[in-house]
Amino acid sequence: MDILLPVIIAYLLGSIPSALWIGKLFYNTDIRTKGSGNLGATNTFRVLGPKAGFVVTILDILKGTAATLLPLVMVTDVHPLILGVVAVIGHMFPLFARFKGGKAVATSGGILLGYQWPLFLLAVAVLLIALKITKMVSLSSIILAVVSVIYTIIYTINTGDYLFMAVIFTLATFIIYRHRANIARIRAGTEPKIKW
Repeated sequence: MDILLPVIIAYLLGSIPSALWIGKLFYNTDIRTKGSGNLGATNTFRVLGPKAGFVVTILDILKGTAATLLPLVMVTDVHPLILGVVAVIGHMFPLFARFKGGKAVATSGGILLGYQWPLFLLAVAVLLIALKITKMVSLSSIILAVVSVIYTIIYTINTGDYLFMAVIFTLATFIIYRHRANIARIRAGTEPKIKW
């Protein structure tokens, strides 16, 4: 039980569809029927506006952080990083939203916040800089994934934390794979850009 229960809780935390619930509760809108239809912060920003987008971003980050910090509040043999990854899987395939969720960026960031906060700060900086330059959230997310992998390789050489490296590689793979349609649009020159 000290293995199964934390894993279930981590998945359920990740499954909380922040964008869907915020949209329905406060905007009477099912965000799955608007914009890209994605249950993530980017689509929330576009459909519901900056305030809702910011709230969803924070909530999605905290899902990953809460799952990663579960070992602080309950006895478990499961590594915090594994629980974080389970939350990300819950975010991508949420029980409470017919298993169609977001693209894993914010919740993955939440794992970093809970386990390796310097990388979280670096990730935020990289994302903002990339957004300023490219004006594309999708491309910025992919750049963020690549930079995180590079950072982690250097970090692992110095610390020997190979599980952390494996998890970052896994999260980066999730993020890039979930953006495959965006990659096609970037190549075609049709990917939407944001305005600052």
